[in-house]
Amino acid sequence: MKLAPKRARIMTGKVTSTLGAGVENVVSRHHRRRLRRVGWEHAFDAKGFGYSRDGQFEPRKGNKVEVLVDGAAYLPAVAEVIANAQSHVHLLGWCFSPDLHLTRGDEPVVLRNLLSDVARRIDVRLLVWEGAPFPVFRPTKRDVRSFMDVFTTNTGIQAETDSCVRLKYSHHEKVVVVDDRVAFVGGIDLTFDGGDPMDTPAHPSHGHIGWHDAAIRVEGPAVTDVANHFRMRWRGPGEERLPVPEPQPGAGDVELQVVRTIPEDVFSGVDRGEFSVLESYVRALRSAERLVYVENQFLWSPEIIHLLVEKLRDPPSDDFRVVALLPARPNDGADVSKGAIAALVEADDGNERFLACTVYARTGPLRDLVYVHAKIGIVDDRWFTIGSANLNERSLFNDSEVNVVSLDPDLARGTRLRLWSEHLEVPESELEGDATAIVDELWRPTAKAQLDNLENGRPLTHRLVMLPGISRRTRRLSGALKSRVYDG
Repeated sequence: MKLAPKRARIMTGKVTSTLGAGVENVVSRHHRRRLRRVGWEHAFDAKGFGYSRDGQFEPRKGNKVEVLVDGAAYLPAVAEVIANAQSHVHLLGWCFSPDLHLTRGDEPVVLRNLLSDVARRIDVRLLVWEGAPFPVFRPTKRDVRSFMDVFTTNTGIQAETDSCVRLKYSHHEKVVVVDDRVAFVGGIDLTFDGGDPMDTPAHPSHGHIGWHDAAIRVEGPAVTDVANHFRMRWRGPGEERLPVPEPQPGAGDVELQVVRTIPEDVFSGVDRGEFSVLESYVRALRSAERLVYVENQFLWSPEIIHLLVEKLRDPPSDDFRVVALLPARPNDGADVSKGAIAALVEADDGNERFLACTVYARTGPLRDLVYVHAKIGIVDDRWFTIGSANLNERSLFNDSEVNVVSLDPDLARGTRLRLWSEHLEVPESELEGDATAIVDELWRPTAKAQLDNLENGRPLTHRLVMLPGISRRTRRLSGALKSRVYDG
């Protein structure tokens, strides 16, 4: 007996959804067993709003912070602080391009030249991931060796590569520390690999992919923790022990905690690893009451998706909303992201509590993709995180990562309003009202109208676009399976 086509599609969708969820459950159980062995299982079960309770670094009061949105704000700020360094400059990253222009114009500041000039008078140390073990991924080991030769030849820059993570994983932090006084932590790589990080909140169309990203500049006691993290990493490829950083005095009124992903059995002194990024997200999402807002390159961690699915199926209030800003075409794992979104769409069940969007660069009739590379989380305008960690298994379990977390409501709300003003193209003063109403009355209709324009070949009239409908029949399962390829 043949099933009607519609009924067959429904049954197929249910089967693939169940199988996809089953694959994700197997993956989560594996990670739980792994963290149980090293005494970190509590990261899965963390409850109660607050900071990580088992990370190496405590919350530090008295910090001055500035959230730098998009490369046009971040890159010149980094250049200025490095140029005025007095004792040392420490850079930690996934990849560095010697020829990256930190400023643009007639006389741009070039990364290699700036570091070389500074290295003539003080120590400059650059530590980068060694590169992919297989040449099918970038940057390759050959790429990195080539970059290191340019950085170190006749410059005085001390540059090292580090490969002390498991096969196919990477060191992924993006950290700059100057004089142990100022630290930058975020998602912006000082490299052209993957795209040009220089972009503005206006995201004009330039005939190439735009780049939305963010970082935070910190002064105060939390900088010492970032500085200590660099010192731990610096010992990885060698035996040089750098002097212990001097504790920094208070510089502002923001409390911050430095949280990390450090795989176990990699670094001396952190033998059981650290998974405080995961713990921080679990605490925040489980405690969410009104709003979860994330900007991320990848959204497919089974642990994160499971928490969001639970919230959407049994929302804490009718006003509860989840908004995700993601790239339209992630450079890895497009099906994985869509599979995860399919799970959230299914859990939402037509209630319009979940919204996934992207942004486009736009000038007149011209449009280009904007690659969303930021790693930001905001919950209920009272929890805020920014850093290098994606919401995938690599970043939560296997790569090395650094984020900062704050429970400062002014910082959380102020950052959300600033980002929403950029994406919605309206002044912050028009976004002061209820967040749920803004999602329902501005985010959703704007993004939905632009998706309709895109799908019907009409010019965009706004940069915010809803991600297109997701097939529940195949992506839910293929996404879960393909995540094993990307995340291991």
